[in-house]
Amino acid sequence: MSVVAIGLNHRTVPLDLLERMTIDPSRIPKVLADLCGREHLNEAVVLSTCNRTEIYAVAERFHGAYGDVRDALSEVAYLAPEEFSDHLYSHYDTDAVRHLFSVAAGLDSAVLGESEILGQVKSAWDLAHTEGASGSSLNLLFRHAVETGKRARTETTISHHTTSISQAAVAMAVDRLGALDGRRVLVLGAGEMGEGMATSLLGAGAGEVLVANRTWERAVEVAGRVGGRAVRLADLGSTLADVDLMLTSTGAASLMVEHGDLAATMAERPDRPLLIVDIAVPRDVDPAAADLDGVTLLDMTDLRRFAEAGLRGRQGEVVAVRDIVEDELGRFLDTRSAREAAPLISELRSRTEEVRVGELDRFRNRLVHLDERDRETVEALTRGILAKVLHDPTVRLKDAAGTPRGDRLAEALRDLFDL
Repeated sequence: MSVVAIGLNHRTVPLDLLERMTIDPSRIPKVLADLCGREHLNEAVVLSTCNRTEIYAVAERFHGAYGDVRDALSEVAYLAPEEFSDHLYSHYDTDAVRHLFSVAAGLDSAVLGESEILGQVKSAWDLAHTEGASGSSLNLLFRHAVETGKRARTETTISHHTTSISQAAVAMAVDRLGALDGRRVLVLGAGEMGEGMATSLLGAGAGEVLVANRTWERAVEVAGRVGGRAVRLADLGSTLADVDLMLTSTGAASLMVEHGDLAATMAERPDRPLLIVDIAVPRDVDPAAADLDGVTLLDMTDLRRFAEAGLRGRQGEVVAVRDIVEDELGRFLDTRSAREAAPLISELRSRTEEVRVGELDRFRNRLVHLDERDRETVEALTRGILAKVLHDPTVRLKDAAGTPRGDRLAEALRDLFDL
């Protein structure tokens, strides 16, 4: 069996389709159970973030697995397969491992080297493990992926710049406004992203930071950490009437700010422009709000362009991280080969040793005239013959373990020797 990685991300689909394909965290346990119950899948991990929705699975056959994952995504998103299947990418076996390691290392993110993705990879694995969806194969894979991500950030300078989406969102706002000194800023959403933006605002010199969240206690907690003030969601309209910038990143499945509500707010402040940076996926703010006079609405598409513009001069870091990914890929493949082949090879050696010992017992009466030294010679001779006969098959099995060829060799070995 081999690993497959199938999904779509910010590079392969427009934002409106990506947000429709995003899987709400509350639904992931059910999705994991559905995936593991399908014919061609045995283990599964779901990684769904603001940049990607990906399924990692252990598959018996690639084409069958692809169909199972595509159908599962279709049911989750309530979309016909033909509406998104052209945007799906798929990686198989070694390429799937390389892709996951690149994701964990921050090479596949909208913001190069972003820090959030490593935690998201680990959280996706932890949830799959808790739900019983990841087994020995994916546990080994994701453990190595997390190690790869940590090594990339420790041994290179890829994390020494703007390394999170929340930091990039604030940097993009500063780029648009010039400076945040004396400006009043509202952060909508107090999760990991929201807290990251609030912290970055403090470092950027924002005059006042307001924090609104569905859970009041969490809003108070985050606001307190940055010396800001919590506001209630019920007061969102009046708060917006008096801020210069809103940064939003809730996990809501529906719009938090409607076009009509924002139109009414802007009517109260006709001479004050409002910049909104919406990095939520699905989006928090009605995209139609961009047409309102005085409103500048930026989303993840704009953030990616901003991050790409700042990428020049960092290609050396990319090369260094890719070298780490390839090194860790080789280490993983060696570990997996030894792990997958070892039990079968051990069983083969035990079976042939039983035959050897049995045959010696059967001819023991004919060897009774041998002295101790001759008996030891016979033992060594028969062991040596077995070792030489088994050497090439076991080496080939180890080298091919974890690949389709390795699966075929293992199955043939089981059939031929009744293992």
